[in-house]
Amino acid sequence: MKRRKVGNLLGLAVLSVLVDGPKHPYEMATVLKQRGKEGDLPIKWGSLYTVVANLEKHGFLAAVESVKDGGRPERTVYRITPAGRAEFEDWVRELVGTADREPPRFKTGLSMLGVLGPDQAARQLRLRLTELDEHAGALRTSLEQLSALMPRLFLVEVEYDLAMTEAEARWVRGFLDELTSGAVPGTDAWRRWYETGELPDDFGELMAGK
Repeated sequence: MKRRKVGNLLGLAVLSVLVDGPKHPYEMATVLKQRGKEGDLPIKWGSLYTVVANLEKHGFLAAVESVKDGGRPERTVYRITPAGRAEFEDWVRELVGTADREPPRFKTGLSMLGVLGPDQAARQLRLRLTELDEHAGALRTSLEQLSALMPRLFLVEVEYDLAMTEAEARWVRGFLDELTSGAVPGTDAWRRWYETGELPDDFGELMAGK
């Protein structure tokens, strides 16, 4: 991934809402929440003003004016600059065209699954599967409702999220079935190892590929 002058993904989100026209930070946050970007990006709202200031510092935003609404503090309105538009497009090109090589948290957990023992591992996988099924259901409902209001172009991230959630649920369900039925090789040895702390001979042979 390219090293960017402002690498916080909230910066990308800010640039995306300013393409529609100038806004002050409060308006930016409001639009991002209305568009549901909290589900697409790891947004920390406390850093919004810092990110906006950094974008301005590097020439991606420019202050247009300061406005005062009633008794509220004065707010600075920003617009996206040509350099900001170019950075926005380049950033999206990179995100769409480059495969993410960072391992997911779930993959890291799976790589250390042995420490839980087969019974506890099965319990945790059931919990995860319940969450995945609930999330998939919510995404389907959202997609059905939103598809009547906006073009598919603006819903592809929801489609992707649903597809990835369903794919993960299928894998977890399949592995869980194998684990609980004893079809996973070495399950009994794994259980003895977890319960006694001693590595059984047959488990050691399995790990050695014998």
